[in-house]
Amino acid sequence: DETVNKYLSAMQGQRFTEAFDYVSTGLRGGKDRESWSKEQQYIVQMGEVKIFGFKTFKPVMEGGKAKVPNILKSQDKFLNQLGLDEYEVYELIKEEGAWRIDQQTLVEGPEKDEYFPKE
Repeated sequence: DETVNKYLSAMQGQRFTEAFDYVSTGLRGGKDRESWSKEQQYIVQMGEVKIFGFKTFKPVMEGGKAKVPNILKSQDKFLNQLGLDEYEVYELIKEEGAWRIDQQTLVEGPEKDEYFPKE
């Protein structure tokens, strides 16, 4: 969960060159640090993305991967205009000796109950 916390903290602070270190080669889409960072900056600016906070939960290990549940408190002008909590699961892989985010999925319904404890 430390990787997800550091990634989201960097994204919240719009430190995209720092966030680059926490995503996998696949998620970077073959882009170098500068290109990926500029793309993320553009997406955040165009979408008017604001991250207010996040809460990660204990990782679930599955083989050589880790799944880290997270509740994201954010708002943007396209998908989450009301600023509702988003229940996400980050899938991490080991790459070059470090855990890196390889996929991010929004979860709902029964899958949500699987990853998130009842409050």
